[in-house]
Amino acid sequence: MNGQIHKFRAFDKNIVLDVNSGSIFEIDDIVFDVLDYYDEFDEEHIIKQLVGKHSKTDILEALSEIEKLKAEQLIFTEADFSFAVDQIRNRRYVKALCLNVAHDCNLRCKYCFAAKGDYQGGRELMSKEVGRNAVDFLMEHSGNLKNMEIDFFGGEPLMALDTIKEVVSYAKSIEAKAGKKFHFTITTNAMLLNDVIIDYLHQNMDNIVLSLDGRKDVNDGMRVRADGCGSYDIIIKNINKVVMLREKDNKDYYVRGTFTNKNLDFSKDVFHLADMGFRQISIEPVIGTEGDFLLKESDIRLINEQYEKIAMEYLQRKRTGKNPFRFYHFNVNIYHGPCIYKRLSACGAGREYLAVTPSGDIYPCHQFVGMEDFIMGNVFDKKLSESIGEKFKNTHVFAKPECSACWARFFCSGGCNANNYHIKGDMKIPYEITCELQKKRIELAIYLEIAASNNHEKQINTLC
Repeated sequence: MNGQIHKFRAFDKNIVLDVNSGSIFEIDDIVFDVLDYYDEFDEEHIIKQLVGKHSKTDILEALSEIEKLKAEQLIFTEADFSFAVDQIRNRRYVKALCLNVAHDCNLRCKYCFAAKGDYQGGRELMSKEVGRNAVDFLMEHSGNLKNMEIDFFGGEPLMALDTIKEVVSYAKSIEAKAGKKFHFTITTNAMLLNDVIIDYLHQNMDNIVLSLDGRKDVNDGMRVRADGCGSYDIIIKNINKVVMLREKDNKDYYVRGTFTNKNLDFSKDVFHLADMGFRQISIEPVIGTEGDFLLKESDIRLINEQYEKIAMEYLQRKRTGKNPFRFYHFNVNIYHGPCIYKRLSACGAGREYLAVTPSGDIYPCHQFVGMEDFIMGNVFDKKLSESIGEKFKNTHVFAKPECSACWARFFCSGGCNANNYHIKGDMKIPYEITCELQKKRIELAIYLEIAASNNHEKQINTLC
């Protein structure tokens, strides 16, 4: 694949990313300008274009530095990823299940993609029998993988707490003999938490995702109970208890919210959560096909400004130590990121990651649940649809025309297949708003890695 770079300005820094190699450089104004012409024009033309702005000597020095980096295969690098695409197509194991243990919920969130918890079907809870068979299914389809993941989801999964306990107990009872290790995650709205449940989750969950949208008026405008009342007061009390335990024992958690066009000042929600003592925060853009709360392309500028405010506040709090926080979308490790297979195919939905309904039906992921055309099998049969699996093997980033040439392709992996399908009608066509916001977050994540570094020479490549 031909060499490609992406250069951008973020606050006080000029930055260039080499897309194929992942090399990142902080550059000066001269190099930044030269790169506008470098890959298309010869030296004489570049000098002619820039000599009024920079001296000929400086331009030649910049060209020399770029040529040196190119010779060292650090910039404009070429790469062949066909081996990785072949590996993706040939992989035939499942490593993670999302167990929709509850197609029911005690909230009626207005933006819920799961039709207020029932996935447009009957309200039901997963039985212990289905839960155990789901574990068996995962074992049978995991190949020689050692680490397995089970995510408890809903609706509100705590409505099926007995099944959760059965699944955890059963999985742990067989993992040693099978040479496997199960990791558990739960996403909960926190309404049903009490001290006993909190202690159980703390002891057994590797990660806990707690849903809260931020400020009380914002949260209660969207996350309402069945009687229409807000949920903030109950949730905040329960989340505080969970976070205190997780922070004390250094265990993973996230307080995760959603922003809509009703709170385009969502940086205030992030800061509100941080001021509450929550260190791990994620506020996601709403996704959907209908509703007066959906984002519009005209909102992108305002949203990007909010991301910039979050980035600056993140940096300031990190430096001062006053109510610091981590923002999920800035957690991009630019030095030791995910393997190439992950970069090409993201979450692995429909292949490595599957969802199971209360009845045991298997879908590519929780966002496809309820769509009959995407039923892949049932945990009792232990078989998977080859035809649907093939569709998802061909949704890697190079199978998506608009994504294959995008500079951000190895960070977003072509976006969410479910969102693309629901909004654009095709898993291979990315949702434009998501793309634009993702690109902004990636640029800011790269900037923050550079700005927070105490020793640039060791941690980033510097070209100036």
